[in-house]
Amino acid sequence: MTKFARLQTDVFSIFASNLWTAEGIKTYPQNTVIIDKLNEFVRVSVVSSGEGLNKNSVSGLIIAEIFYPAGNGPSRGAAIADKLDKHLSQKSISTTSGATTQLFVSSLVYNGVDRDNPSLVKSTFSIPFLHFGVQ
Repeated sequence: MTKFARLQTDVFSIFASNLWTAEGIKTYPQNTVIIDKLNEFVRVSVVSSGEGLNKNSVSGLIIAEIFYPAGNGPSRGAAIADKLDKHLSQKSISTTSGATTQLFVSSLVYNGVDRDNPSLVKSTFSIPFLHFGVQ
């Protein structure tokens, strides 16, 4: 498995875990058609943005777009971001392949009403990572 495929597998394994699913927040990868657009959900993408430590590593951002019902202020977005932070911030994901993804400190931006669905508000949670592995 290549570094980019390993990275995707490692990151999405967090959202498939029992610990995350117990939070009760629907989570989808970027570019997924989401049928139920009326309730809260998180859409995750992995953006590789730079070199890592060697040819088998890469750095970048995990971006989680948080969607939640409009009209109640930013508190629900912050609560979901806190849950993401609990599962991601300053964590390390190691796999049996020898790869490791180190996650750093997160940030949150309130984006306001979603332009595609005005019944939802969007906030963007992001966290930098360094993924490194062996060949």
